[in-house]
Amino acid sequence: MTMITEPRSLRSIVRPLGICVAFVLPQALRAQKPVDITGTWKVDVTADTKNGPREVIIRADSSASWGKEVVRWRLKGDTIMIVLGGEWESHKVRVRDNTMTISEGGLEKSVTLKRVGPPTPRPAGVKLPDDPDH
Repeated sequence: MTMITEPRSLRSIVRPLGICVAFVLPQALRAQKPVDITGTWKVDVTADTKNGPREVIIRADSSASWGKEVVRWRLKGDTIMIVLGGEWESHKVRVRDNTMTISEGGLEKSVTLKRVGPPTPRPAGVKLPDDPDH
């Protein structure tokens, strides 16, 4: 009876590759974990927001509020999209711990917000803007 064995060189490649995949794959999956941007966020009082909002409430139901305005939001990778005037407006977003920085997409300079608590519910009777994609 003849046994077929894999060549030593193939074994020397496959085994380390398997170890690398077992180590790297879980890290890669963790890196793709969605960022939680829900909460009540405030802009530092010394920041110049050009009369923009100082507090933003981002809810899991895809609504966000500042002042009396309610918008729909969507997060895709490192981009937050917000429905304004029936169209999506996009900005780069970076979240680390309880700090969120929004930049680009028409902003003259980046805006940094601090998460100060959980989101409050959308007020009763306040309609969520339509999703332009549907």
